[in-house]
Amino acid sequence: MSDRILILYGSYRADRQGIKLARFLVEGFEARGADVELIDAKAIDLPMLDRMYKEYRPGTAPAKLEALAGKIRAADAFVFVTGEYNWGIQPGLKNLTDHFLEEWYWRPAAIASYSAGRFSGVRAGTAWHGILAEMGMVVISSTLAVGGIGGAFDAEGVPQGEGGAAAARAFPRFADDLAWWTEAARAQRARRDPPY
Repeated sequence: MSDRILILYGSYRADRQGIKLARFLVEGFEARGADVELIDAKAIDLPMLDRMYKEYRPGTAPAKLEALAGKIRAADAFVFVTGEYNWGIQPGLKNLTDHFLEEWYWRPAAIASYSAGRFSGVRAGTAWHGILAEMGMVVISSTLAVGGIGGAFDAEGVPQGEGGAAAARAFPRFADDLAWWTEAARAQRARRDPPY
């Protein structure tokens, strides 16, 4: 059985660089046999959060919200690709994430962070760790952090230079960690229902 992985990316900027890291991750997980889909917050373009998905009566949620809820529920694991904005998280990805709650429960999440500078978005990654845990996900300990994102990948997500080489070296452990927790969570959900 292939792991069903959603890779969630949240930049709305015109010259967004993190999309290249997201493409690298899609390719990497697909090469390992996973069933992967990139969820691009800008492409989906949800409104600023007013009503969560669960606050709509059944059958009345906007179509793109309903479709995304189904994809999240069907996923085995998630990878959040986050840039760092002023020591914090990207509002586009946070807005997409906040539209849902129970849909995220009982599955593992991994964090891949990036920035233009040498800190590789780790402050945003650290912030996301607590957010995702609060939203019912098991956040794996391995992270993927890419500094100098502008030169780390080409447009298709092929690693380049020092930053790309470092990401390529870190990916196998990152993917192995996520795969282990994905299998463990799936087995536990099959063994017994979650407590709530």
